[in-house]
Amino acid sequence: MKYCLYYRAKIERELCWVVTSVLRYSEHLVFDRCYDKDQSIFEFFVAPDFEDVFLSIMHKFQEKGVTHYFEKMENRLLDPNEQV
Repeated sequence: MKYCLYYRAKIERELCWVVTSVLRYSEHLVFDRCYDKDQSIFEFFVAPDFEDVFLSIMHKFQEKGVTHYFEKMENRLLDPNEQV
């Protein structure tokens, strides 16, 4: 079984709705959710076949100052000790 790729990003608080709206517009691209509400950090579970599309969108957000950073990480749901 293939697991999703995992990314985290710090998003400008006032523009979180823009990020989620754009990403949800493309079906089957990504599942997003807020990971840390206080620091406005979101996590993204990206379909492996669409990583290039996701990265293209996130680079545009970074250019426009919508995201402060985004990084690829190990999928935290693969860790049996991780809280969901």
